[in-house]
This record gives sequence, C-alpha cells and structure tokens, in this order.
Amino acid sequence: MRILGIDYGDSRVGIAMTDPLGITAQGIETIHHNGNDKIVLKRLEELINEYDVDTIVIGLPINMNGTKADRVQVTENFIHKLKCKFSGITIERIDERLTTVEAHKTMNFLNVNKFKKKGIVDTISAVYILETYLRKNKN
Repeated sequence: MRILGIDYGDSRVGIAMTDPLGITAQGIETIHHNGNDKIVLKRLEELINEYDVDTIVIGLPINMNGTKADRVQVTENFIHKLKCKFSGITIERIDERLTTVEAHKTMNFLNVNKFKKKGIVDTISAVYILETYLRKNKN
C-alpha cells in the first residue's frame, strides 16, 4: 500500500507518491484542472488504482502565524469530495507552510528554467507535503 500526497490549488494539483515501502516520496505529476475538480478526481482514481493507495495526504494552507488561510475552506471542500469518492481511503491533512517556498528554492538550486517552474512547482510541493507527513509518522 502506498501514500499519495496532494498540493491542491485553484488551477493545478501537484501529486507525489511513496515508494512501495513507504520510505521515500517521489513527484508523480501536476494535474491541470482550471477549477474543475472532476478532472482531478478522475485522475486520482486512476492513480489510486494503479498504485494501490490506502492513504491520501493533502496540504492545508495555514498562515505563518498559525491561523487558517482563506484557501483552507476551499481545500476542506475538496477533502469532502475526496471522502465521498474514496470512502475506503484514509485522508490526512498536513500543514503545508513553506512547501512552495522550499520548492522554489530547490528549483533555483537546480537551475530550473523559469518557464518550466510553473509546471513543476506543485509536484515538488506535493513531495514536501508527503515528506513532512512521513517524518511526522516516523517520530
């Protein structure tokens, strides 16, 4: 069984997945949906079946001071859709503070072309969300 990580956004959703042993996280893809969650849910269903996923970890956009950002309710609405569609799968929330900042730092360190950054920042953020969850559960 694997764990799937999600960085949920208005128009793009980053996806990461653990290895079969649940030790490491790898970026899988970015789903471009332009606000249509049906596209995301359909692709997630394919990934869940392909990788035998039993847990989904989704980042919550918490402000730096610990308060909930405006996007939290949008993300919670999406989590409700996940729970309705994938009732047998555990859904976990994780604080995603600074994951996008870390993703940009990683891309800058790797000298990723600025035109390619937009297409992969969400996937890298999903990796950081999933790694945060793995570290939290390891301790």
